[in-house]
Amino acid sequence: MDKRNFLKNTALLGLASSIGLPSFSKIVDKHKHIPEDELAKDEAFWNSIRGEYRLKPDYINLENGYYSIMPNEILENYIKHVCEINYQGAYYMRTVQFDNKKRIASKLASLAGCSPQELIITRNTTESLDMVIAGQNWQESDEAVMAEQDYGAMLEMFKQVSKRYGVVNKIISIPNHPQSDEEIVELYSKAITPKTKLLMVCQLINITGQILPVKKICDMAHSKNVKVMVDGAHAFAHIKFKISDLNCDYYGCSLHKWLSAPLGAGILYVNKEEIKNIWPIFAESERDINDIARLNHTGTNPVHTDLAIENALDFYAKIGIERKEARLRYLQNYWTSKVREIPNVILNTPKQSHRSCAIANVGIKNSSPSQLCQALLEKYKIYTVAIDYANVHGCRITPNIYTSTKELDVLVEALKELAV
Repeated sequence: MDKRNFLKNTALLGLASSIGLPSFSKIVDKHKHIPEDELAKDEAFWNSIRGEYRLKPDYINLENGYYSIMPNEILENYIKHVCEINYQGAYYMRTVQFDNKKRIASKLASLAGCSPQELIITRNTTESLDMVIAGQNWQESDEAVMAEQDYGAMLEMFKQVSKRYGVVNKIISIPNHPQSDEEIVELYSKAITPKTKLLMVCQLINITGQILPVKKICDMAHSKNVKVMVDGAHAFAHIKFKISDLNCDYYGCSLHKWLSAPLGAGILYVNKEEIKNIWPIFAESERDINDIARLNHTGTNPVHTDLAIENALDFYAKIGIERKEARLRYLQNYWTSKVREIPNVILNTPKQSHRSCAIANVGIKNSSPSQLCQALLEKYKIYTVAIDYANVHGCRITPNIYTSTKELDVLVEALKELAV
């Protein structure tokens, strides 16, 4: 078989799912004319989408922020890719694995809104952003700016860089209910000094779901000659945006969250002008210093995951970017609007619709997050996660497109009872 046909056949592996794909496509096509905000409320439509998932009946899963399970279509194709790679063995690994990875990375770049020459597939957000943090040419007394609400893995890497190179970490705290974008931008601005080299910002804070004004922060930082690294772990395939619109220098995310790709898939974007300034985690053979591929050497890895990313992109495209975001925002507002004014209920997520989407964080006065989390699971069969640090004390509630309003009604009633 020649390489051209081999590439074609590999690309087509598993694209026709054995269960439900034709009917799923028909359902989506049938509703294409309905405005996103209107369709977001159509429980019958989203119940059909729910049918594309195999859901465990033991609990209501409201912890999709850690890992969004794959719908059947993606899962079945993933299994086929595992089988096919195992069948072809070293032949696949030595012929077209890199061609396929490059092709899929190009599709991701198209969705992300950047050049294919600026994006690589990684294993997760931590790998992506830790490479940027550790890969800087740090000098003693250089400074980095971040928030205490940022993800722990990156904060730990900054601590390591501080110990190793003498970097000074400036840590701010993001208010749960900011009055304006300018309030947030000013917090970062005040932390910057002439010694500041890198600023890290979450596009969407993982513990509260708050969406930050990233472009305004990037514009401000660049006016002070500071590079910006964006943690987009919870934003990609969750809310609509283009990396090119953010004006950031680096961007990392995990695809096993909102894109519903298999575990072990992420991306790293590096502005073409910055590629030469980053040291890779693992040494690569000599390449052009401006070639982002030199940052992508990780040794032998599960390449079937790369192939399943393509299936996840296809599924996401069929759902529709605008439809998915509208549904996720509707679900969050559905339950938060019913409990926000209840005495003893504390919402740690802003009320304004543009400042959040699917994720919200809720606490109960005089109850620890762990106690609330335990009560929700043991008494109401609701699975979530307790958050108890920085200025956030509550449980993160993360529905997905398969979540029903009936399930959220259970959450609302549980919070009402627990708040008494």
